[in-house]
Amino acid sequence: MIAKTYACSLLGIDAILVEVEVDLASGLPGFATVDLLDNIVKETKGRVKAAIQKSGYPFPFERITVNLPPAALKKEGSDSTC
Repeated sequence: MIAKTYACSLLGIDAILVEVEVDLASGLPGFATVDLLDNIVKETKGRVKAAIQKSGYPFPFERITVNLPPAALKKEGSDSTC
């Protein structure tokens, strides 16, 4: 794991802690998110790539894996993490 940070997800009116874990690995370049994700959440590659580039960093040409535990919590909608 290269980086870990925290976010939250809403479950009704309760905020649930979500860890955001990112790993870079050698191999064919790619971007994957894992856990119970809605299709909208899975389609974040473009937003992540733009955010990295706008921050002045080059987009890595490695295999990028983003994990959003806890796995039992379904992440739905574009505002699933706050």
